Amino acid sequence: MVFNRQQQVKPKGGFYPETKVYFDGSHYIAIPHTERPYRPRKKPIEEVVTVTEETPVESEITPSESVCDLQEKSVPAETADTPLCVENNDTPPNMAQIPQKQITKRQLFENLYKENIFVKLRERRKIILDAMLPYFDDYNSAFEYVQANLMRKRRNLITRRIRLTRKANLQNFNYFVTFTYDDKKHTEVTFKKKLKNCLSLFCSRKEWKYIGVWERSPEKQRLHFHGVFDIPDGTMPGVLFEKNDYNFNTHRRQITVQNSYFVDKFGRCDFEKIEGNGKLGDALAYIMKYIEKSGEKIVYSKGLPQYFISDIMTNDVVTTIGLEDSKLLLYDDFKCWDEGVLVGTVSAKTIKQLRKSN
Repeated sequence: MVFNRQQQVKPKGGFYPETKVYFDGSHYIAIPHTERPYRPRKKPIEEVVTVTEETPVESEITPSESVCDLQEKSVPAETADTPLCVENNDTPPNMAQIPQKQITKRQLFENLYKENIFVKLRERRKIILDAMLPYFDDYNSAFEYVQANLMRKRRNLITRRIRLTRKANLQNFNYFVTFTYDDKKHTEVTFKKKLKNCLSLFCSRKEWKYIGVWERSPEKQRLHFHGVFDIPDGTMPGVLFEKNDYNFNTHRRQITVQNSYFVDKFGRCDFEKIEGNGKLGDALAYIMKYIEKSGEKIVYSKGLPQYFISDIMTNDVVTTIGLEDSKLLLYDDFKCWDEGVLVGTVSAKTIKQLRKSN
């Protein structure tokens, strides 16, 4: 929807200084600057618990043999009459000891959460709760602890999605790219290291920008890197060419666009042109799928802010929105000001001149 100024009631004069502005995919929204004294948040002291590891230390004693049986096998025949040990029902000195380690409850929760990342939420909660119950005084305290940490993980996931979307909407991504690990050219370690270094050089020297995620294919577990890229005109290395290929997932022939430079250095790569917000939304949804289902971290290039800083005149504000009307919905052609100087009407060129913030 495009807001028409003639249909809106203009507020009275004045302005909002130093607002943080982001684009939500449809409209620009500003967050007014507020003076809030910073107070360091105290971190709670985590209780340390002793956890028994699942894998016990291997023993050279088989269940059918006792300690004395093994010792009798290892002594000469002439000394066999001399008793070497006394049978004891207590733990023998050579019996395997189950390894234990001391970690905090928070670390234990994180380990259990990671191990059950692919389990449905209700079942995951039950597995974690059953595993952590022995380290609490009662069921209610254990349930509250697990529930609070599950809510914390959920809030963190929502925050990561919001950060990803705001960073992406302030860029002009034009390619969705997939790089696939080739064991004939690299090991997994060298593939990740050299690809990250290569992309870093393109970002610093040719102003590339990207957002991506590492993942493995479900069946073959082959390493991939998926990302949306902003590749300025004239900075693409090598040559883009079409390749007739076979897709084992759809069981159909397909034509993919690859780059000769990256094919020679890293192996297979797929470049898909992003045209319109619909394609960008699909690409971002594809990346979000991995941070939600596998807990993978998003990889950002440098220079991807969430906000740009601008003074906002009150006659550029449509209305207040959000909780307690804490945000400002702006017109699509609002003016950007920096310390009293008019920079221009909002556009990609104007935003590039303004200060940024995360």
